[in-house]
Amino acid sequence: MRIRIEGFDLPGRTWDTHQNGGVHVGVQKRGRPEEILEPQAGDAPSAVWTLECGATPGPDGVDITGPYVQGRPGGRFVYLSWGIVGDEGGFEMFRRAKLMLDALTPDVVEAAMRSGVLLARLGLTDAKGLPVCAAVRPPAVTWSAVPA
Repeated sequence: MRIRIEGFDLPGRTWDTHQNGGVHVGVQKRGRPEEILEPQAGDAPSAVWTLECGATPGPDGVDITGPYVQGRPGGRFVYLSWGIVGDEGGFEMFRRAKLMLDALTPDVVEAAMRSGVLLARLGLTDAKGLPVCAAVRPPAVTWSAVPA
């Protein structure tokens, strides 16, 4: 199974004290906060990431795992990390959002296991015009199953 994250309404390339125009967002690898999958510019029209993952049925529901899935069973999530990409390409994180997988309904997970893709769609700018952060659950993110 794959998780596809589609972000829209990005906040721009500057934020707070980060006025150099280097604001980017990407998916953080589990246990490696310095490894960010496909950082996207903060002023891009949209951002998409596709994550390979596993989905194992168990007595407490389906456990979703993978190199970009964080947390313990029953509390899994994916980090969207906001940071500055410097002139030399390094990524310095300044805030992040948790896409909470525990907010998924069993019917959506089961449908995604059949279809092959679990889709998350969310706006990446919060109500104050800043990069979205903290725990993100519906209705701020919509989860659905889509064909692979």
